[in-house]
Amino acid sequence: MFENKKILILGLARSGYAAAKYLINHNNEVILNDNKDEEKQDKNQVEELKALGVKLVFGSHPDELLDDSFDYLIKNPGVPIDHKYVLKARTLGVEVINEAEMAFRLLPEGVNLMSITGTNGKTTTTTLTYLIMKEYYKDKVYLTGNIGYPMIDLIGKVKPGDYIVMEVSCQQLENMSEYKPNVGLITNFSPAHIDFLKSYENYKRVKAKIFANQTINDVAILNADNEDVLNETKDIKSTKKYFSSKKKVDGTYLVGDDIYYYDEYVLSRSDIKIAGMHNVENVMAATTIVKEYNVPSEVIKKVVSEFNGVEHRLEFSGEVNTRRFYNDTEATNIKCTQIALSSFEQDTFIILGGMERGQSFDDLTPYMKNVKGILAIGTCRNRVKEFGDKLGIPTIVHEFLKDGFKELYDMSTPNSVILLSPGSASWDQYKECEVRGAEFKDLVKKLNE
Repeated sequence: MFENKKILILGLARSGYAAAKYLINHNNEVILNDNKDEEKQDKNQVEELKALGVKLVFGSHPDELLDDSFDYLIKNPGVPIDHKYVLKARTLGVEVINEAEMAFRLLPEGVNLMSITGTNGKTTTTTLTYLIMKEYYKDKVYLTGNIGYPMIDLIGKVKPGDYIVMEVSCQQLENMSEYKPNVGLITNFSPAHIDFLKSYENYKRVKAKIFANQTINDVAILNADNEDVLNETKDIKSTKKYFSSKKKVDGTYLVGDDIYYYDEYVLSRSDIKIAGMHNVENVMAATTIVKEYNVPSEVIKKVVSEFNGVEHRLEFSGEVNTRRFYNDTEATNIKCTQIALSSFEQDTFIILGGMERGQSFDDLTPYMKNVKGILAIGTCRNRVKEFGDKLGIPTIVHEFLKDGFKELYDMSTPNSVILLSPGSASWDQYKECEVRGAEFKDLVKKLNE
């Protein structure tokens, strides 16, 4: 299928690098193009691909590079959907896919594929699903996808009867045509990635493609409490199952503080370490998936009760003098910070701010009732200060997290939460938001020294 072809890979990153390695080792002519200059690329990746025989074109997208001699254009998920090569490929009849679609077409028959997408919660749900499946099925379980592990790396390793747990983004789904999970799940829908997919309607359509090739023999797991999910999937051919925190459904649901799968008790909210109702919903979503593969409830309870959260996503980061610290650096937009603030009922001291993108902190107002102090950081720190002053919440202002962290700790009260959930991107000061989260966790550790 992908042998003796001429293939253009658009974008390096993890998936482009993995795709190029696979393809060049299977007798293909491979050209990889990335707009960034060579000196800005990963040196080891570049040297390895050159040694393998991949032709590398860096620094621009030459008009003449793509012509009808190519069999495939493999697009990195982050490349815009209206990139000139994508548009030209369509006029030339060159199929546009991505690394994950290519890998799916190469999977052996009999592999069990579980795929999770949605606006929020997909990484936590994917991670929980993987950990539960791994606990029960051991080395037959693999993790892949948008969570950071290219699927193409599994080809040659995964065997019939094995299990793949995959997080899938809208950017990946946009260029998938044959992809079909045995079990697919949508966590929820809310407006996101409009800059990439141009409209919320198109965003929902692309997300729902996860079920496009499913039949009655495949399972679609849906959030019964999200009207947009239900409306967008009403015509799919899959067997539908659900999860809900509000009502009894065919699937997993909450009764009081107890989670049930159909009429079987699985675990209680008190068994869940990660904070917030949204994480209860993530646990229910993962439960619904693994029950398709007959995982016992005691295994689910064991894994969930030991799970501290996905790193940098409302991650419990320690306790000092009864103050509990949570690292939610991945909250780079206001919606994520709303979710974080909804997760706590005790006094909360929050770190807000980062890159100035015109974000409206006023949208946090209904969620600030437990907030007793704010540390405003980053290029938008003065707007955060104005927001805090308007609400009458004491607000400390420092450009850098490290300069204001101890001051916020000194302001905090016993049994309170100190929360990094900035509602802002980190690029004003950090290469990526994970670096901001690592700094926060390091500052917590230093309080104990």
